[in-house]
Amino acid sequence: MDERLERLEKLVEGLVARLDAANGNHAEQDDALRAEQDAMREQSAALLAATRDLQSRQAALAEQVAAPKLQEDKGFRVGKTTVAYAGYVKVDAIAQRTSGGQLPSGSLLRDFLIPGLIPVGGEASGYDTDFSARQTRFILKTATDVGAEHKLNSHIELDFMVTDGGDERVSNSYVPRMRQAFITYDNWLFGQAWSTFQNVGALPDSLDFIGPTPGTVFARQPMIRWSKSGWQIAAEQSETTVTSRTGGRVITGDDTIPDLVVRYDHKRDWGTLTAAAIGRKLTMSDDDFGQADDALGYGLSLSGKVKVGARDDIRFMATAGDGLGRYIGVNIVNDAAVDAAGNLDPIFTYSGFAAYQHWWGPRLRSVVSGAYFKADNPVLLTTNQVTDESWNALANLIWTPVDPLDIGIELMYANRMLEDGRSGDLRRLMLSTRYNF
Repeated sequence: MDERLERLEKLVEGLVARLDAANGNHAEQDDALRAEQDAMREQSAALLAATRDLQSRQAALAEQVAAPKLQEDKGFRVGKTTVAYAGYVKVDAIAQRTSGGQLPSGSLLRDFLIPGLIPVGGEASGYDTDFSARQTRFILKTATDVGAEHKLNSHIELDFMVTDGGDERVSNSYVPRMRQAFITYDNWLFGQAWSTFQNVGALPDSLDFIGPTPGTVFARQPMIRWSKSGWQIAAEQSETTVTSRTGGRVITGDDTIPDLVVRYDHKRDWGTLTAAAIGRKLTMSDDDFGQADDALGYGLSLSGKVKVGARDDIRFMATAGDGLGRYIGVNIVNDAAVDAAGNLDPIFTYSGFAAYQHWWGPRLRSVVSGAYFKADNPVLLTTNQVTDESWNALANLIWTPVDPLDIGIELMYANRMLEDGRSGDLRRLMLSTRYNF
């Protein structure tokens, strides 16, 4: 482009010079010839200006040409739609023991930490060892060209956790499940995604499926979400879980008003800070406990990631509220209990975690994390056999021999205590290899 512009400039300048010379040598030429020469001079100047404008836009044009190529490098095009994929293959080896009872084969607690499933009151088990590739994940994304004024994308995500099928005798074949499936159109999201009340970016880099489970908000569900300039407002699926008078769990299924969430993400050079608030209408009907009732649930959560030095960081979350049971720690306790008059009594909870990630070198990193959960159960309504508190701590070492591959080891200790004072713990050693693609 520069070489062509230089040649064109010389050509136009030479032509203008010759025209000026001709005008000087033929001062008495007729008006028609002089007008023709003036027109040629104007056309030459316009051509030169257009070429210079094209040169100034060269960088922008190069970006436009490169953008489709970058998209195609991530996947392939079908008409106006770019289809891309991502995910990882992960293999885990887990050896663990529980102090309060033997875990049955196939228990979800043998795959990842679920605080509410830690056995309490039984005989200590020996160490059980399991190998699994169930956390392997596949993500399919699309982006459709609908013009420069709008953006239309989709996201579908699958893995093999907490699903039926498979055994440890012959096939180990597990049914895939939908993790996320949503559409985004400009500032809108429609579909199943991480709850707006949860800050996934604050979760530490753990080998366990979740990590600081007792102290984190954790929920995926259908929703409609609007986002702009750090703000997010969402209407999400409502579901009320109630503790019966015998300590059991009842899922009422009578909810009519979605859970409403407002969130703000504050991003700066030092890291990110997220504040989220949720409002819920807890509901039960006559066929649940003999009469209909509803109650207000609410909560606040503050979380973030703060940079420490060149690569280290601190991540944290603190959450408190009434009627948040199913949102915390994989539903450690329920949203509410039923009082003597048959009315819903929301259960207050508070929880949190903190984690520090340290890089020992360009390819070696560690995380140390601690999490805590506490419930204010009305024991006269729920019995004293429900979870009062839970906590866990973990430490890991992860090596990245090449950028797409992680190899790590993690130690975890977790504890669960009931309202009657009995407790049980879990001790785990985990080895993982993950290939990200």
